[in-house]
Amino acid sequence: MIRKLALAAAFAMGTATAAAAAGGEGHVVDFDFSFEGPFGTFDQMQLQRGLQVYSEICSNCHGLQYVPIRTLADPGGPELPEEQVREYPDFMGWEVFDEDLDDFRPAVETDHFPGSALENAPDLSLMAKSRAGFHGPYGLGLNQLFRGMGGPEYIASLLTGYTGEEKEEAGAILYENTAFPGGWIAMSPPLWGDDVFYEDGTEATIEQQSLDVAAFLMWAAEPKMMARQRAGLTGVIFLAVLTVLLYLTNKRLWAPVKHRAKGEPAE
Repeated sequence: MIRKLALAAAFAMGTATAAAAAGGEGHVVDFDFSFEGPFGTFDQMQLQRGLQVYSEICSNCHGLQYVPIRTLADPGGPELPEEQVREYPDFMGWEVFDEDLDDFRPAVETDHFPGSALENAPDLSLMAKSRAGFHGPYGLGLNQLFRGMGGPEYIASLLTGYTGEEKEEAGAILYENTAFPGGWIAMSPPLWGDDVFYEDGTEATIEQQSLDVAAFLMWAAEPKMMARQRAGLTGVIFLAVLTVLLYLTNKRLWAPVKHRAKGEPAE
């Protein structure tokens, strides 16, 4: 009976593995980002470069409707000067619908980024949070514990995963991508290298632009991530100290009782 159960479990695991392989899960590269780990922090210059890539390339189709424009000046983020933040919506030429005016008006820094311009273009506000790059429904979740969700890695892998192959399916052009589940994606390659000019002198390769915009989208999805990490680390240290104090207190309180039970003189 036990043998039959073991064989059945092995068969089920093998079927699940085969199903995962048949599903065509994409390959996600484990890039190293500065904000990873308990002591990680966002790289301000990388966030500014990522904002530039988003503004000049990604914003043509994709939106960031849950991100207030004013947060571009917040500590821990891109930290743009307040004057630049005020000028940014006008520079992008954004307009928002004002219910009080019942008409459109130029966007200001107190507004949010606009939504996606195309119906089939997903909003990127929570993309880095929602895309789990290192584990799927058939895994045990251990990769998530040790390597994180992998959202930024998925975005960077997607942007660098185009092979150049194309095919037509149901009247639509699909592009082969090694990171996209299924291997084919409807979005054409958005980056070709040197798509933007970095004023800090960084070479704008496809991989560099991909890493920069992935880091920016991670900040857009988790702008308070560093503050939560610091709070969590402080809590762990506090609990560790409290545990030691409680242990020593416990030994001090029960030491006379233990000595009396053994017939030894109490200290």
